[in-house]
Amino acid sequence: MAERARPQPARRKPAGTAPKAKPKATTTPKAKQKSTWRSGGAVRLAAASVVLVGLLFAFVYPTRTFLDQRSETNKARTQLQILQTENARLAREAKRLQGSAEIERRARQYGLVKPGERPFVIIPAPSTATTAAPAPAEASGSGP
Repeated sequence: MAERARPQPARRKPAGTAPKAKPKATTTPKAKQKSTWRSGGAVRLAAASVVLVGLLFAFVYPTRTFLDQRSETNKARTQLQILQTENARLAREAKRLQGSAEIERRARQYGLVKPGERPFVIIPAPSTATTAAPAPAEASGSGP
């Protein structure tokens, strides 16, 4: 019969020798970390851009609206001041027109008189220089 092979006992390492380093893999952990950082950096940059755009919409649009409203408010205040001034002027004129002296003055402009008064009308004198009217054109006898 054939002899069976005996297992060989494990060799002992001589004392004082350091263990051998394992061979490195083709991708080092630093290389993996670097490529992960690059793709993670792109994601972070995109997220930061989205956040920035969101902040712009959140703050710039309301700010622009506020500034537009402030401008319109200033215009409205200016117009209100002008209208108040005009209203005060018209109120003074209305009060003046309610007075009896103003009513009498306006009535006399229209030729009205108070009861018991005699109206007189002064007619302007005719001017001494008269302009001659052009002589009427006579019909000529040279017709058909």
